[in-house]
Amino acid sequence: MPVNKNAYLRYQILDQCFSNNRRRYNIDDLIALVSEKLGYNISLRQIREDIANLRLAPYYAPIKATTYHGKKCFYHYADSSFSIFKNELTTEEVTSLRSTIDMLNRYRGIPTNAWLEEVISNLEYRFGVKANSENLISFEQNDMLKGLEHLSGIIDATINHQTLSLSYQSFGAERRLILASPYYIKQYNGRWFLFALNHHNSKIECYALDRIEAFQLSDKAFIKNQLVDFSSYFDEVIGVSVPYGEVRAEEFVLRFSPKRFPYVVSKPIHHSQKMLPQPYTICIKVKPNRELAQQVFSFIPDVEVLAPEWFRNEIRDKIKDNLQKYLSMHNDCTDNK
Repeated sequence: MPVNKNAYLRYQILDQCFSNNRRRYNIDDLIALVSEKLGYNISLRQIREDIANLRLAPYYAPIKATTYHGKKCFYHYADSSFSIFKNELTTEEVTSLRSTIDMLNRYRGIPTNAWLEEVISNLEYRFGVKANSENLISFEQNDMLKGLEHLSGIIDATINHQTLSLSYQSFGAERRLILASPYYIKQYNGRWFLFALNHHNSKIECYALDRIEAFQLSDKAFIKNQLVDFSSYFDEVIGVSVPYGEVRAEEFVLRFSPKRFPYVVSKPIHHSQKMLPQPYTICIKVKPNRELAQQVFSFIPDVEVLAPEWFRNEIRDKIKDNLQKYLSMHNDCTDNK
């Protein structure tokens, strides 16, 4: 017979209790737990009817009542591996899923994440798992970041292999119309980036979502990704800028101040990071890109580039240029007196 949503949710909760060999549930425990999960009181009669229904077709659940302490009995499956759901999670997996939902729940209420709201609700409905009502976790995010309104639509297009027509404007450049096959989406430093094949030049390019002014689905054929493996695509870079062509990874040697060095050790700049015999010195092997330079500048004045020579000179020249701005400002203020 058809099962309504409320009955289905009760069956899920009871199924988890009966398969849990770490805890015993008597009838009062079952009533209390189901009531707590659903948010309203469930009667003794309802739970007894549910147990009776689960023992019948189509479930044929082997629910056994075992007496303990000479009084009450607890309910469990005769076979603890049994579940009325073929893909049901174990108790340990449910615990992990609850933690995951707690984290995902942080993004609820953001208009651009309606798709995530649906995902969380489906998880809660499917497995009878609710997030903790306490606010215990916080993520760094910028809800006002331009382009977030495109995120859910672009994710859908990427999953469904749908070609996109992008209206894109880089900083200091003219607006472009780009026909692209979306392959991968990555977040870095508070921004979202789309990696897609540009149909015009047949290159995989990186598009910042905050530079996408508009997009729409195209009826042009999607070009399947046969160029890169995104599981390792970023292994040799910091950030999201992967150089085109035959650019090899180099070893970059950085020396830090004694006060900053422990932080670099506890939070490595890159997974290739190694400590060198010289005091407070590390080495990373990456392909040079703009994020590498940005990372180094974030440590100033507590870092010195030792190698390679060309990168040391580049950082030195940028520091000189920046210092000149401060000196010029000081001179201007002095002249105006």
